Amino acid sequence: MKEPRPFLVGGERRRSEKILDVRFPYDDSLVGTVCLAGPTDLEDAVRAAQHGFGRTRRLPTHERIRVLKRFAALIDDRKEEIAGTITQEAGKTAALARAEVERAVETVLLSAEEAGRIYGEVIPLDLTPATGGRTGYLRRVPLGTVLAITPFNFPFNLACHKIGPAVAAGNAVILKPSSKTPLSGLVLGDLLVEAGYPEEAVSVLPCTPDLAEWLVRDGRIAYLSFTGSPAVGWHLREIAGRKRVGLELGGNAAVIVDEDADLTYAAERIVQGGFSGAGQVCISVQRVFLHRAVYRECLEMVLERTGALRAGDPRDPAVDVGPMISEEAAAAAEEKVKEAVFDGATVLAGGGRDGTLFAPTILADTLQTMRVNATEMFAPVITVTPFDDFEAALAMVNDSPFGLQAGVFTNRLDRAFHAFDECEVGGLIVNDIPTFRADAMPYGGVKASGMGREGPRYVIEEMTEPRLMVLNRRG
Repeated sequence: MKEPRPFLVGGERRRSEKILDVRFPYDDSLVGTVCLAGPTDLEDAVRAAQHGFGRTRRLPTHERIRVLKRFAALIDDRKEEIAGTITQEAGKTAALARAEVERAVETVLLSAEEAGRIYGEVIPLDLTPATGGRTGYLRRVPLGTVLAITPFNFPFNLACHKIGPAVAAGNAVILKPSSKTPLSGLVLGDLLVEAGYPEEAVSVLPCTPDLAEWLVRDGRIAYLSFTGSPAVGWHLREIAGRKRVGLELGGNAAVIVDEDADLTYAAERIVQGGFSGAGQVCISVQRVFLHRAVYRECLEMVLERTGALRAGDPRDPAVDVGPMISEEAAAAAEEKVKEAVFDGATVLAGGGRDGTLFAPTILADTLQTMRVNATEMFAPVITVTPFDDFEAALAMVNDSPFGLQAGVFTNRLDRAFHAFDECEVGGLIVNDIPTFRADAMPYGGVKASGMGREGPRYVIEEMTEPRLMVLNRRG
């Protein structure tokens, strides 16, 4: 057995007596162990970040760009190794893990590009005789220390969505990775230091939830960027004090398939969006609304494609659906399905599990009040519901406490724009599933799904603040 993996405090590798086991979700075998940070380590990390920020905020733009490009190159050089780590600790299929690392490279390169586009402006202030001779110069400056708390489902790319923009803006970074997937986060910290970012400004702290809350409460943290469950996210927002907060939380993403849609393409994408990553995606397809005129035809296509999926060991290239992150998570999803069936829902596919392997499941005859619709499943489960009127379908999309993304398949431009006007979501995806995300786009939700936007260009604005200088030419 290898030595427990150390964590990073201001670029320094540290060990502790408290150890966390990292296990393969497919068979619960031990993947590795990591040392857990303690209270002293967290205090040292915050102090180091404050000192490190003194250097990072003065880094010229070309140096921040150089670091990010080097960071991306280092990730790319080790992408197969990193993808293997993601498969082992998160249970992702090999193809999805490799795609995540490739996206992470692009996310960091996008951040490098945006580092050169943190613009300011010149503001004429001589609008009255009293302010004559004065001009305002506005530029954006980094906030300080960014605390990034990341989930298990995209442990590498979502961390890069926080680290990349933070570096682009010149902030210090403290990463608290998921306790399920700390290994990939520790790799990121090592690579960022190797890329040349000031060591004091880089910490990666696997730790217990109570210690993570201590960090959130700390007034020396300038910005909290959290991706995870709504319950945890909103709790952290309440205890965060006056610091800025960005929350990318969950949802119960809906899809509308109108009567004129390309049914073959819609069915293909619905299956991919509902069951990829074992449904453990914030924008995973969960609620599907099919126009009654095409309900049976489209549903048959969805069922046929679902039946062709193979579940099993995610290391097997032939496997389409790997395990859920834990047996507890799978059991919770199974309980919701059983509850829906008891209340009248019909199982059209799947419905059961074998340990952490949850069969791709399709339910019909559900009610919007059932937990399989009203809560985030975060499992390979979708519900299908017919509709007769497009307006009614939009109302069902909005009948949710969440509002992350939604999808609409239609060939009518007026309906696409009407859905854009009416859907209470952060993003509407037309002729595709809500699971679509390009790393450059603004991404985030409304209602219980969060606040703020990710995407390097957009989150850099949240990780910086405007600073004004007024020049009096009469002086």
